[in-house]
Amino acid sequence: MTPLRQRMIQDMQLRGFSARTQECYAAAVGQLAQHFHTSPDQLGEEHLRQYFLYLANEKKVARATSTIALCSIKFFYEQTLQQHWPTLQLIRPPHEKKLPVVLSREEVRRALGAVRIPVYRACLTTIYAGGLRLLEGAHLQVPDIDSDRMLFHIHGKGKKDRYVPLPEPTLHMLRDFWRTHRSPLWLFPAPTRHGLKHSLAHNGGPVTRSSLQSAFRAALKRCGIVKRAHVHTLRHSYATHLLEAGVNLRIIQDNLGHGSARTTQIYTHLTCEARATLTDPLNQLMQGL
Repeated sequence: MTPLRQRMIQDMQLRGFSARTQECYAAAVGQLAQHFHTSPDQLGEEHLRQYFLYLANEKKVARATSTIALCSIKFFYEQTLQQHWPTLQLIRPPHEKKLPVVLSREEVRRALGAVRIPVYRACLTTIYAGGLRLLEGAHLQVPDIDSDRMLFHIHGKGKKDRYVPLPEPTLHMLRDFWRTHRSPLWLFPAPTRHGLKHSLAHNGGPVTRSSLQSAFRAALKRCGIVKRAHVHTLRHSYATHLLEAGVNLRIIQDNLGHGSARTTQIYTHLTCEARATLTDPLNQLMQGL
């Protein structure tokens, strides 16, 4: 690791950034340096201008990718190098308004049932049952299950903890699955070719982000679901299904850990009830055509 990269990581640690954010920011600055084949502290303001034009016009990256690049590069130059350039204030990723993909209840059952490896099936089922983010589910530990109060203790994004209701069938599933490995720490230890117990014997960690995504994509393909879904789709589906079942939007917001109700309100556009208000009049308009 170069002294410059180490300095940036230390600056992020002082700001209280999570390990995941540190990894993303360092990688984004590394991509900038790789693009120009030059150490980033040797680049100037015009280089940054050309780089963001390249991301927008040639690579045509998504807004999320552009935002990460901007935030990480801005942090590096303004905090680590103490360079405050007007170009960094000018750049704004294009605004997007996309509705998330949602699976029906039946599609969720089919997809989860098609996951072949038990640890991935148990973890993905738990993610749906609690409306969890991927790493919130993957990193669940045995002490996070409060069976007396029927709650998950979730260590959320931005170090914001919350409690989420634990469905009784999910508790039974988790207990049955835990008996297959009996890890004193992880609910979902990463499997090896020799099985879960071999992983525990070698102090293995929890299941990884990439392995869960791969298992879920394979399950979708196996059961013929062609929607562009990924693990986070289970969280969107959870919120939509609760809203359809009549659960108050404020309660769903708390369960998801959203800081703003506006973030949760997007699911009101995805419910069966919302679609039905338009479908019936449309069917009448189209009669005889």
